[in-house]
Amino acid sequence: MPASQPKLDGACQQQRFERYVVPEFDFVRRVTRRFSRSAAEGDDLMQDVLTNAFRAAGRFDGKYPRAWLYRIASNAAASRARKHRDTTSLPEADRMDSAMWLASDESVEDAVIDPILDATLISALDELPEHYRSVIDLVDVGSLSYEDAARQLGVPTGTVMSRLHRGRRRLRDELAGTHLDRGRSGRSEAVPV
Repeated sequence: MPASQPKLDGACQQQRFERYVVPEFDFVRRVTRRFSRSAAEGDDLMQDVLTNAFRAAGRFDGKYPRAWLYRIASNAAASRARKHRDTTSLPEADRMDSAMWLASDESVEDAVIDPILDATLISALDELPEHYRSVIDLVDVGSLSYEDAARQLGVPTGTVMSRLHRGRRRLRDELAGTHLDRGRSGRSEAVPV
């Protein structure tokens, strides 16, 4: 911990957690679901994020809690992905047992819909260049304002807006012809806005 920051006692840390993190539980849930392949995996990741946020609450400056939590979630997801790559060396039977255990925690809806919807959407998002994907993650998934996303990325607000517009257009193009294509739903192309 930097010398300029005094060490906080447990009660003060708890108060900061309740002030900055608890109101953002829904945001954290949306972000962790975005970073995960299933609802159960998202819930596990959310637990990691909340644990890390509690530990870091004493060092948080109080500015832009959503951006701070998004960064924690992003780091936790990357850490989990690294650990997952390490477990792929397990024998096939062990991997199957793990997969069946995870599936038992899912609802029927999650088991049927999540793999279909998420696989297509995540694949389309992954095809986007990073500068578009990060803006979509922050604004559309993370519900950050344009200004907060701009501060998080270190770019002007106008850049966020243009990247979001271009990223959404590319995402629509990627989803064309899939079950997520709004043009296939029988609605006319000229939908009033």
